[in-house]
Amino acid sequence: MQGYTLPAASTVHNLMRRHDLLPGGPSPAPTVGRFEHDAPNQLWQMDFKGHFPFAEGRCHPLTLLDDHSRFSLCLAHCPDERRVTVQSQLVAVFERYGLPERMTMDNGAPWGDTTGSWTALELWLMRQGIRVGHSRPYHPQTQGKLERFHRSLKAELLQGRWFTHAAQLQEVFDAWREIYNLERPHEALSMAVPASRYQPSSRQYNGNPAAAEYDEGSWSGKWMSVEN
Repeated sequence: MQGYTLPAASTVHNLMRRHDLLPGGPSPAPTVGRFEHDAPNQLWQMDFKGHFPFAEGRCHPLTLLDDHSRFSLCLAHCPDERRVTVQSQLVAVFERYGLPERMTMDNGAPWGDTTGSWTALELWLMRQGIRVGHSRPYHPQTQGKLERFHRSLKAELLQGRWFTHAAQLQEVFDAWREIYNLERPHEALSMAVPASRYQPSSRQYNGNPAAAEYDEGSWSGKWMSVEN
């Protein structure tokens, strides 16, 4: 028609879709799946929640979460992110809760080596019979449950607060962790609390495990996590 420009087909399609005029009616929303392990201690997720200053230095909160129950196994003030610091915290966790079947963590130090070689921390964990996994690079959603835990920790406990000493930090961490595990209903758990779905592992920590040999090219004890 002279003097009149017909709208593009995509414009017409978008208008019809907006008003539910397309054949077959409105399109259903895509289903988003959430992966969850079947039982406690099948997978633990571990990471640091960044770091922040306080009166005595810097705090690097170490967090450890059970995938099935969302139970917080560890929320610890650490002065640094060295392997020996992480390992000492893990010993306390293992002695209290036993050993998981698998653990997933980030790719950088002290967790893993980007060259593919075993790190001292990985070898120590594998000597306990724990399979070690790492999140996909640049995919924080791989440890989605732990990321959500971190957001709650920041919003409810860390944001806008100043701490004067390390003992105060750990006291606050312990109190918040107890509420999180024992009192707070979790939507993903049908409003149950994490402690109601968690029980310690029957696999006990061994302070002097037998030495194990791992082939550099073997993935028998190491895997790349794609779970959330």
